[in-house]
Amino acid sequence: MHSNLSLVLSTGETLQVLHAALTNTSGALHVPPPCPLTSSTYQFSLIPALFSVVFVLGLVGNSVVVVVLCRQSGPKTVANIYIFNLALADLLCLVTLPFWATYYAHGYNWLFGSLMCKISSSILCLNMFASIFFITCMSLDRYHAIVHPIRSQRRTVQQAHVIALAVWSLACFSSLPTFYFRDTHYIKSLGVNACIMAFPHESYAKWSVGTAFLKNTLGFFIPLTVITTCYLWIRRHLLKAQEFGKNKQKRDKVLKLVAAVVVAFLFCWLPFHVLTFLDALAHMSVIRDCAVMGVIDAALPFGICLAFANSCINPLLYCFIGNQFQEKLHHLFKSRVYQFNSRQESSSGRKGSCFRDAEAPEGSAEGPGPVL
Repeated sequence: MHSNLSLVLSTGETLQVLHAALTNTSGALHVPPPCPLTSSTYQFSLIPALFSVVFVLGLVGNSVVVVVLCRQSGPKTVANIYIFNLALADLLCLVTLPFWATYYAHGYNWLFGSLMCKISSSILCLNMFASIFFITCMSLDRYHAIVHPIRSQRRTVQQAHVIALAVWSLACFSSLPTFYFRDTHYIKSLGVNACIMAFPHESYAKWSVGTAFLKNTLGFFIPLTVITTCYLWIRRHLLKAQEFGKNKQKRDKVLKLVAAVVVAFLFCWLPFHVLTFLDALAHMSVIRDCAVMGVIDAALPFGICLAFANSCINPLLYCFIGNQFQEKLHHLFKSRVYQFNSRQESSSGRKGSCFRDAEAPEGSAEGPGPVL
C-alpha cells in the first residue's frame, strides 16, 4: 500500500519520529541517514511528565474560561468571542496530550490505531494555526478599541462570529496535508508502530520544505508581524494620549499587558518555528554537520513542549489579568457559593421542621398546658 514511501530513518532517529508525529515535517523519512543515530531514553520519562503538567494546568484554566464566558449574564463582546474560541482551540489541543504522552512513554509506539493517529496529529496542527490566528484577531481588536475607540464601536458580534468561522476554516484547510499524509508505520529499527508523516518519495523534498514554509510564514511570521505592529501602535498611542497623563498607573498596566502578550508569543512559539526552519534546512542538505543536527534533534521535543505551554499561558494572559474577567469570575464564584449556602439552609430548614414535627406530640403531653 505504501511501497512508494521512503521509510528510512535519519539522524536522531527517535527524536525525528516524534517531531514528524507532532509537526508537518517528515524528518523520519529521509534518505540516506547521514549521521549516526543518537539515544535519548531520558526523554521517554521527562516529556510525558511535562505533557501531564501542561494538560492539567491548561485543562483547568481553559475550562474556567469557557464556563465563565458561557455563564456571563451581560451582552457578548467581540473580544470575548475571540477569547472563547481561543480557549476552545487550546482545549482541543490539550485533549490529545494524553495520547502523545503515552506515545512518548512507550518509545514512539502508537497504540491507538491509524485513524486516531490522523485525528490527533491534525488537531495539533489545527490548534497551532487556530490559536495563533485568534491571538492575531484579538491583537487587531485591541488595537482598534484603544487607538480608534469611536470607529471600533461599529464592530458587531455578528462580524466577530463570521471572522471566527473564517479562522476555523483557514486552520482546517492548513491542516489538510497532515490529515492526508499522517499514518502509522512499523519502524523495524525501533520495533514500534510509529505515527509519522509519510510523504511520497518522488516529491518528498517539496512536501517537507513546503509544509515547513507554511508553518513558518502563515503560522508565525505573518501573525508576529501583525501582533508586533498592533502593540507598537498601541504603546505609541498610550504614551501620547492625554487621558492617561493623569493616570500613569493605568497606562503602565496596559503597557505591561501589551509587552507580556508579545513576550509570551515569542517565548512559546519562536523556538518551535526556528527549529522547524533549521530542520527544513537539514532536509535540503543545507545543514550537514552532525553535531548541529544532533542539537536540533535534542531541542525539538522541548520546543514542542513550549508550544503546548502556550495553552496554559493564554487563559492567564488574556483572561485572568483582565479586570473585567476577574469580576465575572468573582461574580460566578459568589453566585455558586450563594446557591450552595441556600441549598444548605433549605436542607437544614427541612430537617429542623421534621424534628419539630416529630417532637410535637411529646411536647404536647409533657410540656406546659392546661391541667385537668
